[in-house]
Amino acid sequence: MTRTCTVCTHRDRETIEKALVAGEAVRAIASRYVTLSHASVQRHKDEHLPETLLKARQAQDVARADTLLDQVRRLQEKALGILDAAEAAGDLRAALGAIREARGNLELLAKLVGELDERPTVALVTAPEWLRVRSVLLAALAPYPDARIAVAERLGALGAADGH
Repeated sequence: MTRTCTVCTHRDRETIEKALVAGEAVRAIASRYVTLSHASVQRHKDEHLPETLLKARQAQDVARADTLLDQVRRLQEKALGILDAAEAAGDLRAALGAIREARGNLELLAKLVGELDERPTVALVTAPEWLRVRSVLLAALAPYPDARIAVAERLGALGAADGH
């Protein structure tokens, strides 16, 4: 049975963790609390504080991403507003500029929300590396016709499952 961390269950946990993060000495922190030993504060610092800090960092990252997303959405609204005004005024040059900005904002927005994937794709079937591997594989399987057929069937099924 695992022991419950006395710092995790302590009523001043947040204060203790802030002191640890600020770099205060473990012994000094433990001496302020009658129910905590130097070892228990050290163990919490080593075993539980990194997890807490990671969660806090992830929460910060999410908040920052939400803020960035909101800013891009506001820019998109402004660009579309300018486009409407330019069209109403018959200013085609300004309208085209607003369209360019709106398109750029849409692209950025799509990247931020994960709807636009710009990672390079590789046509494995025609990649020189795959052609070499295929040749070596088929040559190695030549003395084993049953194995060669089984491998070919599996690869064919794999390609069919992927829609190729």
